[in-house]
Amino acid sequence: MRRKPLLRVRKTGALLVAAVIAFVGTVPLAGAGWEWTPVLLLPAAAFVWAWRAGTDVYADELRVKALVGSTVVPWPRIAELAPDRSGQIAALLDNGNMIRLTGVTQANLPRVLAAGKQEISNPD
Repeated sequence: MRRKPLLRVRKTGALLVAAVIAFVGTVPLAGAGWEWTPVLLLPAAAFVWAWRAGTDVYADELRVKALVGSTVVPWPRIAELAPDRSGQIAALLDNGNMIRLTGVTQANLPRVLAAGKQEISNPD
């Protein structure tokens, strides 16, 4: 049985709209001949990625989803959450590895921590 996440963080919905517009724009090209039909796969893949990619927050773990596959990170393995240069949040794990949390930004990080019932500590 699948559990429902406490919070789903996704990239902006504008990506979904852009993928739909790109798909509609490639339909005439694909209609020009059967050899152009594979062009439809690019905006379709972009749509699936925009729909699926993100971070699901559970009480005991984070699940980072990509176009294909996902990575499960238990909360106790996360040593630190910090922003990168683009404002996206990355999780530094206890083994030194780093995982970028898709869709999580500085603006929505407090909601992610609250949903996962994690305390915010500010080292001095």
